[in-house]
Amino acid sequence: MPFLLAHGPRRKRSAPPPPSATLPLPGSPVGAGSSGGSVGTGSSGSESGPSPHRSTFRPDIEGLRAVAVLAVLAFHAQIPGTAGGFVGVDVFFVISGYLITGLLVREAIATGRIRLGDFFSRRARRLLPSAAVVLAAVAVAGAWLTVPLLRADLEQDVLAAALSVANWRFVSQQTDYLAAGHDQSPLLHFWSLAVEEQFYLFWAPLLAVIVLVAARAVRRGRAVRAVVALTTAAVALASFALSLHWTRDSVSLAYLGTPSRVWQFAVGALLALLPWHLLRGPRPLRLVCGWAGAAAIVWCVVSYDASTPYPGYAALVPTLGTAAVILAAIPGRGEREAQGAHGVGRLLSGRAFRAVGRLSYNLYLWHWPVLVLAEARLGALGWPAKTALTLAAALPALATMRWVEQPLRRSRTVSELPRRGLAVGISAIVLPVVLALVVGTTTLHLMGPATPVDAKGLPPGAAAGPSLLARADGSPLADGPLVPGPAQARKDFPPDGACQVAPAVTHSPECLFGAVDSPDRVVLLGDSHAGQWFSPLLALASQRGWALQELVKQGCPLPELTVRNPQLGREYRECDTWRADALDRLRTGPKPRLIVIASLNRYTADRELLSAAWEKTLKPLRATGAPIVYIEDTPVPGTDIPACVSGAPDSTAACAFSRAEAVPADELARRITAGAVPGVRSVGVNQVLCPGNGPTCPAVRDRILLYRDDAHLTNVAAIVLAPRLERLLTESGALPPAGVPAPAPSAAPGADGWTELLRDDFDGPANSRPSPAHWSYDLGTCYPGCPAPRWGTGEIETMTDSTDNVRLDGKGALEIVPTREGEQWSSGRITTVRSDFAPPPGGVLRIEASIALPDVTGPKAAGYWPAFWTLGADLRDGYTGWPGVGELDVMESVNGRDAFFGSMHCGVLEGGPCEEPVGLTSGPQACADCRGAFRTYAVEVDLTPGAEEVRWYLDDRVYHRVRADAMDAGTWKRAVDHGVFLILNVAVGGKLPEADGATVGPATEPGHPMRVDRVRVSVKGRAG
Repeated sequence: MPFLLAHGPRRKRSAPPPPSATLPLPGSPVGAGSSGGSVGTGSSGSESGPSPHRSTFRPDIEGLRAVAVLAVLAFHAQIPGTAGGFVGVDVFFVISGYLITGLLVREAIATGRIRLGDFFSRRARRLLPSAAVVLAAVAVAGAWLTVPLLRADLEQDVLAAALSVANWRFVSQQTDYLAAGHDQSPLLHFWSLAVEEQFYLFWAPLLAVIVLVAARAVRRGRAVRAVVALTTAAVALASFALSLHWTRDSVSLAYLGTPSRVWQFAVGALLALLPWHLLRGPRPLRLVCGWAGAAAIVWCVVSYDASTPYPGYAALVPTLGTAAVILAAIPGRGEREAQGAHGVGRLLSGRAFRAVGRLSYNLYLWHWPVLVLAEARLGALGWPAKTALTLAAALPALATMRWVEQPLRRSRTVSELPRRGLAVGISAIVLPVVLALVVGTTTLHLMGPATPVDAKGLPPGAAAGPSLLARADGSPLADGPLVPGPAQARKDFPPDGACQVAPAVTHSPECLFGAVDSPDRVVLLGDSHAGQWFSPLLALASQRGWALQELVKQGCPLPELTVRNPQLGREYRECDTWRADALDRLRTGPKPRLIVIASLNRYTADRELLSAAWEKTLKPLRATGAPIVYIEDTPVPGTDIPACVSGAPDSTAACAFSRAEAVPADELARRITAGAVPGVRSVGVNQVLCPGNGPTCPAVRDRILLYRDDAHLTNVAAIVLAPRLERLLTESGALPPAGVPAPAPSAAPGADGWTELLRDDFDGPANSRPSPAHWSYDLGTCYPGCPAPRWGTGEIETMTDSTDNVRLDGKGALEIVPTREGEQWSSGRITTVRSDFAPPPGGVLRIEASIALPDVTGPKAAGYWPAFWTLGADLRDGYTGWPGVGELDVMESVNGRDAFFGSMHCGVLEGGPCEEPVGLTSGPQACADCRGAFRTYAVEVDLTPGAEEVRWYLDDRVYHRVRADAMDAGTWKRAVDHGVFLILNVAVGGKLPEADGATVGPATEPGHPMRVDRVRVSVKGRAG
């Protein structure tokens, strides 16, 4: 801030000062907001004399400082209508450039050099003692008012602020200053003081060098001003160009970085350097200039907000507005002052504005810590309370000015020698540094180690049940420390190196882990909420000898949404580029064994937009043919969990957070469950992260600290969730059990001439799911978009992927089981992943399954409808075109009859060659032992020239035929000469059971499975 020169009368010295001291020290009234120097050699009106903006006191600048600090205070207090108050900092920067440059150049003209020792001594004793008092107070108050983890962060902030590098600390944290009202650092505002101190360290030595070069010029004043003005203009242009670049690419760097702010100091410097004093200018023009500048500043305060790209071009308005106010009151040739009776400077020179201006530095220092520490103690406050606290901050500000700033500034002993002022400044740095080190070290000692957690020593997680950790005997866990501790949790990231790429990166590295040479790989795809699953997925892949590839980008939604990135401060174009690149790599690269996707589900609240965005992403993923699993988004606490827990290590229940806000409806998971997203399965662990149905979710479970910040799981939590995730993925059919290789089809014809395309004997552990390499699920009550509600047949069940409905029995068979809960029926319907099963040209396709029908009959079987059938591949593209795409019902049975039948559907919806909607059916085929006993049902599509037909078999007996000559050639070709996919399901109710004379009723008994011993698809005959 430009609190560079002090106010009030200066005490006279007993001895005359040396020539270099004819420039006023900070105690002089000349320095109270003016350019701060007395007249040097030469007349004020000469071109080669001292600065034309002579040292006459500028009360309007003192008042302008009041406007700047009031804008910042109103912004931080969140007073309505002042969302752009952050531009007050820009006003300070311009004033600072004007005052400091004028001071230095006048000294150079008057004495031929710049005494850097004197300059920095004045700055040190003027600025640093008050800052040291505030930093010390914050270091001590933070130990009382903040929780330990935030206290440790705060002491680091104190160190950075004391060393004048606070802005770079906050840049490294990618702080968005425009949301400063919600930031918890009481020293965030020290970023601007750091920028100003860094400007002094750069600018004063630079001008000193220029003066040395120009000192021998005949007309020294003109030479110094000309060279400095040219240098200043070049620096301003370069800095402004950098500011525009960084505003596009990194809002925190642009806002907080010193290089991108130097141009605003340079604008003020040019005001002090250029010969404005030679321009008399009509007073009306000055009047308009001053008021227009003031209006520009006020307009920015009320019009700008957090969405304004800043600084960038937007910063030109308050910067040039401030310059206009200063310029309007620069005296012209022969003028003593240029305020005018109606100029804005007259208003700013009023006693009230000047009083606030004199207090502005200390008020700026104190107000923000008061606000933040009060909220740390009392909770979130509204703007009236914040306004009251801001006004109350005037009390410590006045005390600091009265008993710290003014005594040191006016001290004859301190001001007599530059080294004494520098000693005061160094002491003002050392005091808060020592306090910060003492308090910070003590805090870290109390919190325990911050070293990484040893993942090998973690307790095993539970694969099922309500507990997070496995307990062999069901006993409660013994007391012990939290794992990870709060300090550890902050750094408990997945060990994936640089694979969660930063916002500016548009291409992920290869990022292969585990068995990197394996042809089988799991792909982890999404944003940082996908990245948190790195460790468990690496373990699961490694157990199977697979590789894990991570394609993850921070803050980048996996659904195809265009969003704004807060770190970059603009539209997240890099995200769109990265997403397209990742999807293209999956499309053109080797087919993954499994694709796991996850993403924060809060990028938009528009459900329709989100659904459309997901579909744009899922379409190319489905085209890979790999199983896709979506991991439901985990809870988002919205508060700093490690910090909260650090303050309540023995009562972590105090850190529980709202379930409603943390676990909103997951739209994609809902649509997957409803069957609206084909080819994608959904799993979730929120039942253990946020158990029960109460109003809150825990921050800690079974001594495991679950979250590393306000939104992500700790790596420890993810690791102990690995067994549960493995069970869910295995049950979903997406992951084969460890040690059980997926079956591979034979590529060569067997001894009987048949080439096997698919064979599944349904081997696997009991209650696991069928192989995801072969099978996927149809879910809900209709196909995506619901072109035919209730599956088009009037069924009443909801199809699920639960092992209650679809499971392996552990003895080599698949079970599809209808279940009932209350009045709601559920069942299972699985389809082959492949949809390209087709007879070779001139050859034969055979589809068969060994099936035992549900062992139930009579009223208990009313509404049972087990089936094994196929549909044309084209149906998956929009789920329309039935029955023209062809349907072959290999086996159907209804109502527990001792009979089954086969059918063919084709042509048109009503009538046609396939006599729809009944189809070309075999009619009931008696089979007394088909219930409970395995029988082989098969269909063959024979395209042998001259013998084209479809044949149905029970075991080896043909019981039904449909010949090609039963319909026109076009209908036949559309029905059978293409790829198909297979379906196994047990429906409940619907038109066919009703047509057979039975409906689902109270007597219908759930729980009787259709059992499938094997499924086999093979081809024979001419190929190509």
